[in-house]
Amino acid sequence: MTIHYHRLETLLEIYDQPADLPVEDQALLERARAAAVNSYSPYSNFKVGAAARLATGQVLSGSNQENIAYPSGLCAESIIMFAAGAEYPNDAVVTLAVTTISGPEDSQELVTPCGVCRQVIAEYRNRHGHPIRIIMQGKQGPVYVVADIQGLLPLMFENATVKKNEPAAL
Repeated sequence: MTIHYHRLETLLEIYDQPADLPVEDQALLERARAAAVNSYSPYSNFKVGAAARLATGQVLSGSNQENIAYPSGLCAESIIMFAAGAEYPNDAVVTLAVTTISGPEDSQELVTPCGVCRQVIAEYRNRHGHPIRIIMQGKQGPVYVVADIQGLLPLMFENATVKKNEPAAL
């Protein structure tokens, strides 16, 4: 038996502060931060905002919305991706920014999309055949940028994995 190894790596751009980003990305991150103010998060007190830039230049923003039945709530990233799909079904999301306004004033803990949100973002990437850049920052501190969701979700589950028009096996 032969075992083969393959290394998976993610290339991240790291900016010391938002002011170091291109102006368009600074504005998107600020839009995400402003959206976090509207977070409904009475259970976790973790206020997250997201903003998406479409290929047309249109920008959408949203925040996480919780429910006492925890699985019923939605993360800011999923809300934005679903809103983009519902309102602008033919326009690709090209960049997504995510951040928080929660935590201690000096918190520099990075906020990234959860696993479910990563898969939601991947679905829209595959739907439009266009990479989606992700801009991530905690309450303050460095800003991390990945060129495509594949950097955060390697070996992602996608259409090629599922045979189309066939019912799933039980």
